[in-house]
Amino acid sequence: MAEYTKNEAMGWARENLRGQWTTLMTPFTSDDEFDEQGMRSNIQHIRALGTQGAGCTWGMGEFWSLTLEERMRVFDVVADEAGGEWPIAAHVTHTSYKDMIALAKHAEEIGFDLLICAAPYFVTKTEEQVVDWMRVLADNTNLAIMYYNSPQFGIVMSAQGLGQICSIPNVVGVKEASFNQELSIEAHQLLGRDAIISTPDEWIMFKGRELGFEQQVMFANTSDWRFDRPGKNYYNQFIDKAMRGDLDDEFYDKHVRPIKAVSDKWWASTVQKANGALPAPLCKYWGEVMGMAGGHVRQPHINLSDAEKAELKSEVEAALDQI
Repeated sequence: MAEYTKNEAMGWARENLRGQWTTLMTPFTSDDEFDEQGMRSNIQHIRALGTQGAGCTWGMGEFWSLTLEERMRVFDVVADEAGGEWPIAAHVTHTSYKDMIALAKHAEEIGFDLLICAAPYFVTKTEEQVVDWMRVLADNTNLAIMYYNSPQFGIVMSAQGLGQICSIPNVVGVKEASFNQELSIEAHQLLGRDAIISTPDEWIMFKGRELGFEQQVMFANTSDWRFDRPGKNYYNQFIDKAMRGDLDDEFYDKHVRPIKAVSDKWWASTVQKANGALPAPLCKYWGEVMGMAGGHVRQPHINLSDAEKAELKSEVEAALDQI
C-alpha cells in the first residue's frame, strides 16, 4: 500500500520499482466470467517465485474486453490478495476521462501503489494530446504514474514526447514497449537519469551494458511465471542480479535462453497470426502449462487451436527440462 505523498512519488519509485514486476492475466471461467479464485491462486503462485510486484488489467490482462465493473472487481481481488505487502499497479487507460479517473480513484482507495496509463486510443493522434491527457490523470490522483508507450494504443511517443510526460510531477517513468529498439535506447539515454525507463525484455540490459546505462526494473512482463517454477526461479534470479548491476551471461545462457527461444518463436508467430495484437492467447495457455488458471481469451481475440496448444506444451516442457 502506497505510503508517500504526491511530491514523494519519484522517491518512492526509485526505491520500490526494482527487480522483476509481473503482468497478470485475467483468467476467465468456462462460462466467461472473471475467475476470482483463479486470480488469487495465480497471485499466490507468482509471489512464491520471488517476483517483486505486479500489474493488472494491462494489455495482457485484456482490459479492453472487461466492463468497468469487471476492471474494478479485478482491482479488488488483486488488492485483497496483495494485502498491502506486495506492490501492485493498476492499469487505468480508457477512452473516457471520467472512467479513467474513476478507475484511478478506486485503485487509490483500495490500496494500490502505482498507476499505469497509455494514450486514449482512437482520437489521440498528436503527442500534445497525450501529454495533456496524462496531466488530467496526474491532477486527479496522488499515486505515482508510469506511462505505457506501445503501438497497441494507436500512437507511439517520441523520446522527446516521453520527456514532456515525465516532466509531470507524479509521472515517475515509462514502460517503453514500442518494440522499436532505437527508441528504447534513446529514451534510456535521454531520460534515464531523471525518470525510470523500463523496456520489458532482456535485450535492453545487454545493450545498456554496451552503451553505459542501466535499468532498475523489468516493468513488467509475463516471463517470470512463464519461465520459472517453484524452486527453479531462474528468470527472477537473473533479473534481480541484473538490476543490481550483475549481468550474468553464463547464468542467462544456461537457465533462461532455452525457454526464451521458445517464447520468441511463439510470440512472433502468434502476433503475426493476429496481425499485430498482443499474444494474450499464447500467454494464457502457457500459464496453464505451468499450472496456473487461464481460460480462453474473449472475442475478438483468437484462441490457440488444439494442435497449437499441444505443440507449445511439448516445446515448453522440453525447454524446461534443459534448464
